[in-house]
Amino acid sequence: MIALSIAGYDPSGGAGILNDVKTFQAMGIYGTGVVTVLTAQNPERVEAIEPVSTEFIEKQLETLLNVYPIKYCKTGMLYNKENLKLVGAKTKEHNLKVVVDPVIVAGCGAELSVDGYTKELKKYLLPNATLTTPNIYEAELLSGQKIESIDDAVEAAVKIGKICDVVITGGNLNGSNVVFDGTLKVIENELIGDVEVHGTGCSFSAAVTVGLLKNNSLKRSVEDAVEFVKHGVEHGKWGTLDQFHGKRSC
Repeated sequence: MIALSIAGYDPSGGAGILNDVKTFQAMGIYGTGVVTVLTAQNPERVEAIEPVSTEFIEKQLETLLNVYPIKYCKTGMLYNKENLKLVGAKTKEHNLKVVVDPVIVAGCGAELSVDGYTKELKKYLLPNATLTTPNIYEAELLSGQKIESIDDAVEAAVKIGKICDVVITGGNLNGSNVVFDGTLKVIENELIGDVEVHGTGCSFSAAVTVGLLKNNSLKRSVEDAVEFVKHGVEHGKWGTLDQFHGKRSC
């Protein structure tokens, strides 16, 4: 089985395409990747962002999709409208099932996209997506609703669910994940400490992608992804996850 990540490059390896491919591989799936954005960042901060040209992103996509039998992909940091429109068009053209990690705002609240990105995301990518996995800040932008409680998150999930299935991730909801795929589920989990860990959202969405690729239900895919990220955090070093859960020495 093969999965594709369409995302940004984080040289620290904590987030983005390197995180995604490590997650795929750790869960038994061959990982491929298309780089959309170059960043200068580490687990503490983002110093600079340099988008890759749409022409080169398209070349990467076609080079992979013309050879590999890829059915599922996940998107991460696309950053601007041009990249967003291209990825939306190419994934639709190739009939890919897409898990969208919006990457509009980081879990700490830092902005990771240009102005107007949310509107374009809802127009060009989410309507054809299999699932989206916003954190609460992104869910607020996508739903237009302030989220201060689980009840607020439920209402936001129902609103976003009119576009595509959604999991509002639980790092800022005391560990609970709110799932809406036509029916509502609140999957409760315990938070692991109170330290911000770089790349948990990326790893979660990549792990859910693997679950769906393996034909698991959305509920099971979310539950398995939560456990995967939990163990990754427990074994992590340097402010990031260990996707191999201590099985490799690094």
